[in-house]
Amino acid sequence: MKIIILGAGGIGSLAGALLSKENDVLLIGRKEHVDKIKNEGLQIKGCLNENFKVKAEEEIKEIEENDVLILSTKATANEELLNEIKDKISESNVLLVLQNGLGNEDRIRNIINCHVIRGIITSGTTFLEPGIIECSNLGDLFIEKSEQSKKLIDIFNNTGINTQIAEDMKERVWKKVIVNCVMNTMTAILKVKNGELAKIPNVAKSIIDECVEVADKEGLELDNNEMFEFVMKTIDASAENKSSMFQDILKGRKTEIDFLNGRVVELGKEHNIKTPVNEVLVSLIKFVES
Repeated sequence: MKIIILGAGGIGSLAGALLSKENDVLLIGRKEHVDKIKNEGLQIKGCLNENFKVKAEEEIKEIEENDVLILSTKATANEELLNEIKDKISESNVLLVLQNGLGNEDRIRNIINCHVIRGIITSGTTFLEPGIIECSNLGDLFIEKSEQSKKLIDIFNNTGINTQIAEDMKERVWKKVIVNCVMNTMTAILKVKNGELAKIPNVAKSIIDECVEVADKEGLELDNNEMFEFVMKTIDASAENKSSMFQDILKGRKTEIDFLNGRVVELGKEHNIKTPVNEVLVSLIKFVES
């Protein structure tokens, strides 16, 4: 068995580096990143300060039975990527989804035929340059309950990433989405680090209130004030980080806005809930992208 990381960005590279200590790992990433890893290794700065010798390629040549795949690409790339490799994937494979956004795993199950499991990771990473990742904290990994979860938990716990089954995965996904609807989107628009958002809590509160109202219609009971405190604590804990969406804007790449605030807006329309703040944020990000 080998572990294939689909998307060697910040999170994917960190996971691949740690997993490579005890496993046969292959990172799939962009040419510049892959070349640097092959020549000089993968350097993780910050919480680890280590150089890892890990295999890296630009594309997958083959996927064997029982291989584990970790999907850490941007959600925007899912359809194209998975359609390219779906004929290589068999029912025995396990695919762990470590991405931002709502409902990714359901869309993925419509494309490929294998065990698809949703995960949430709380690590903080920044892609500094090809071959170099900065990690502010290792965080924790939560995996939804399934027949294959125990296998994944053992793999990750053996490499230093605290991993556990989450019975409340839907709630955890929504909470992370709400954090990202505030933190990723606002930092990308304002071009600031996460900590600067503490100066405009009223804006965060407006975004959160709309998200919580939509989440309620989706079957969750989130408390507005508790959610606000959770978001502000996350902002404080990651104050020096540049969010992934901010990094995308700096690099001129398409963002995941459609899977975050955009998805909240879509669900709001389905439930006849007005989401004017999130609609404005989606429009602003689309403008910045263009």
